[in-house]
Amino acid sequence: MSVRFSRVLGILIALLAAPACADEARVSPEQQAAFAEWLNVYRAEATARGLKPEWLDATLAGVTLVPHVIGADRSQPGTAARPVRFPDYLAAKFRGDRVVHGQRQFAANRDLLAQAEAASGVPAAIIAAIWGIETSYGRVMGRHDLPSALATLAFEGRRRDLFTRELDAAVRIVGEGHASRAVMKGSWAGAFGQTQFLPSSYLSYGRDGDGDGRVDLWASQADVFASIGHYLAKSGWQAGEGWGFRTLPPEGFDRASVAATEPPSRCVAPLSRHSALKPAREWRALGFTPVNASWPADDVPMSLIEPDGAGQGAYLVTRSYRAILGYNCSNLYAMSVTLLADAISLPQPVAPLQVATTGAQ
Repeated sequence: MSVRFSRVLGILIALLAAPACADEARVSPEQQAAFAEWLNVYRAEATARGLKPEWLDATLAGVTLVPHVIGADRSQPGTAARPVRFPDYLAAKFRGDRVVHGQRQFAANRDLLAQAEAASGVPAAIIAAIWGIETSYGRVMGRHDLPSALATLAFEGRRRDLFTRELDAAVRIVGEGHASRAVMKGSWAGAFGQTQFLPSSYLSYGRDGDGDGRVDLWASQADVFASIGHYLAKSGWQAGEGWGFRTLPPEGFDRASVAATEPPSRCVAPLSRHSALKPAREWRALGFTPVNASWPADDVPMSLIEPDGAGQGAYLVTRSYRAILGYNCSNLYAMSVTLLADAISLPQPVAPLQVATTGAQ
């Protein structure tokens, strides 16, 4: 182990062990020096990758090491060490007025959502549900300084390549004039705006929905809806194909008989919980019953997913559902989006767990 690596490792351990208080008070001179050294290396390497020095100067101005971001990154829920049951996850996501306010926002933005649906093929309710789950309909977008959060995560090293790329993208956003340095605020994980896009997603999938010549994911609802729709379309949403529905498996059904024969190549852990894709007609012939829903066309591929295991709630989902996994690679997340979409498109409010257990459409 090199002397430099040992020193940085020791600093990171100290950061994680520090008590939860103001970040500035917890960063020692040695930690600041190590971070400054890393920033110098990053600047040199980013310039070699084609980022202009003036872009780097503008974006990295005022960047600081943020220790609590490291702690947040290392304590994510839903891992093998911290499993989360779907009803508990759903109750947390639907806490407060997420459904009732969502119905109001769905109605108030009906025309803009319809435009985004027409352009992308993604249902308006799904676009609105992503908006609702990500930022509670634009009310909670995060207040972290994005360059500082991204630089901290790249410096920390657990996912260095990912966050170095995202910091590069943030530099490009500011440097190319897509957004000012002052508005670059978001979550501790580097996501921002009402869509909670990472910087690279902004550059790849951001869309100008209001025709003003720029993509403003902080303040333009038209841009927000157009960008979410475009993202899901590019992630595989099938126009005219719903996400699926809650289902009742036949009694004594042998789940091994529909197990996937090949491991997934992306979003591995969540998709490993899915059965093989089979045409809807085959699931119907096997005796599966939709709950408050209708079967899609006979040839629509669907897979069986039971988030908490056999006998604890089953769903048949389509390729369009898998597109939501492209937004966030988590079955709990994707299922909460679909159920929120169903709930906010209903004329009357529905309780969160009622949505999960009745499969309201």
